[in-house]
Amino acid sequence: MTTPLQLVWFKRDLRVHDHAALARAAERGPVLPLYIVEPGLWALGDQAERHWAFIAETLIELRAELASLGQPLVIRVGEAVPIFERARKQLGVAAIWSHEETGNGWTYQRDLAVAAWAADRGVQWHELQQTGVVRPLKKRDGWAGRWNRFMSDPVVSAPDSLAPLSAVEPADIPTATHIGITLAPCPTRQSGGRAVGLATLKDFLNERGEPYRAAMSSPVTGAAHCSRISPYLAWGALSMREVAHATWARRAALKALDGPTTWRQSMSSFESRLHWRDHFMQKLEDEPRMEFENLHRAYDGLRPVEPDAARLQSWCTGETGLPFVDACMRMLIHTGWMNFRMRAMLMAVASYHLWLDWRATGEHLARQFTDYEPGIHWSQVQMQSGTTGINTVRIYNPIKQGI
Repeated sequence: MTTPLQLVWFKRDLRVHDHAALARAAERGPVLPLYIVEPGLWALGDQAERHWAFIAETLIELRAELASLGQPLVIRVGEAVPIFERARKQLGVAAIWSHEETGNGWTYQRDLAVAAWAADRGVQWHELQQTGVVRPLKKRDGWAGRWNRFMSDPVVSAPDSLAPLSAVEPADIPTATHIGITLAPCPTRQSGGRAVGLATLKDFLNERGEPYRAAMSSPVTGAAHCSRISPYLAWGALSMREVAHATWARRAALKALDGPTTWRQSMSSFESRLHWRDHFMQKLEDEPRMEFENLHRAYDGLRPVEPDAARLQSWCTGETGLPFVDACMRMLIHTGWMNFRMRAMLMAVASYHLWLDWRATGEHLARQFTDYEPGIHWSQVQMQSGTTGINTVRIYNPIKQGI
């Protein structure tokens, strides 16, 4: 190619709108949009078939959107470094563009390997910020202000067009079986895709969200009146900036109206939780060991690292004999979603009532949440297990919670 090829590596940012990496790459030359399916990542134990099903549905829509611009999404299965090396040799890749990812430890080590390969081959790798998470961050002073400034920036438009790459075969989106994922269907999980995510956000901001502040604590009312956009944020069908802008616009419109304050209060609560989401992701970004070690090492050895198998199994399957706990777990298994308070209760019951180590129970919950976001997940797992040395110990009463 006469113009250097720009490779855009899609990870947890499966969209073309407000995608700074795609926009910047398109300004510099032909773009190879690439998604890598990594069997090693799926073999770890913190992701399951429900995640891949959601991602695959989102990839179908992303591929169509990119094709409408001129170049469909290219899918490859394997390890990132060998795939990038083949692209470099065969196509002459000049630069890789992606968003920063606060993922699990496996993705962290993979990114280190990619960075070493890029430096050795003289390939520039541009990683751009896509959330309020700051890398690197030496201290948290002023973090909230930085979040607001980043989110206040204009939403990045998709490129007008992409030059087609006739020599590159897009390839099929693999099935869960092809990747080696154990089949464990989630009958009523949320559907993937940007269109569904946008519709879910619009419905929440204009219809379902009025009782949000009061309704979010119950798994019954929360299922209807929580935003339910978390999986679309987790896998990047929606950007946090898009959601922040839509929320601010809705708050401004409500402020201009006379009437009950319920809507305004709920939107204020929702906006604060957008901050909280990135706040907890920042914790894992700053302390990657949180996924594997007690944040406060004084808690090492507090609970058996090898948990009681029978107690763990009864908790995982919703058969502890605690009716509300079991109902919540079975709902989660069936739907892939649970409101925040009940997520905390499930973790606390496992940690205190059943005295199970958080690593085993945390992996099980990660496999159940369609919206699994490592930064939020492992921060909350340790907080609700009382191993941070920072947060107050919280022991949820599984009887009172169900009243």
